Amino acid sequence: MAEASAERAERAAATTANPAPLGLSAFALTTFVLSAANAGWFAGAPIVIGLALFYGGAVQILAGMWEFRSGNTFGATAFSSYGGFWISFAFSIMPIFGGKSIAALAGSTGVGFYLLGWAIFTLLMFFGTLRANNALIVVFGLLFLAYLSLALGALLGASGLGTLGGYIGILTALAAWYTAFAGVLAAGPSAFKLPVGRRS
Repeated sequence: MAEASAERAERAAATTANPAPLGLSAFALTTFVLSAANAGWFAGAPIVIGLALFYGGAVQILAGMWEFRSGNTFGATAFSSYGGFWISFAFSIMPIFGGKSIAALAGSTGVGFYLLGWAIFTLLMFFGTLRANNALIVVFGLLFLAYLSLALGALLGASGLGTLGGYIGILTALAAWYTAFAGVLAAGPSAFKLPVGRRS
């Protein structure tokens, strides 16, 4: 009986899909849309609210929970945390407090410290990528720079830094899409593979 249960568990583990490409894709698309607005490519950043709640938020948290199940502490922490970021961000820009959003009520300084906290967290996560692969190093390095630029832009009242953060965010999204696609291709038979520069 015990041997049969162990065999079933082993088969289930062997057929469990890698949740990282899903989490990276959710992160990439949501980041791309918001960053395009921050870069000045279009007006109307609230269009990101739906993405932030359901794709960048809920789907990333699901990916994080599946990473916990697979034993990947880094992936679980990253996806769950950034999923939480997107949900908190969406909630913060909704005009639900007398027609004003939490971000408007907090002011640029409050928003700046919110983003600075995420920059610090991302820097810590960046150090966690140094033994993973080069693709993840690029994603988290760019994400740290994007958060830092946006945080300083808000704290210093420098709109140029906010625009720069938008462009860095676009690069971050492209790097995350690349990494996600590389993971999809590596998961099964494909016509080609994308290198990620494995370090371990």
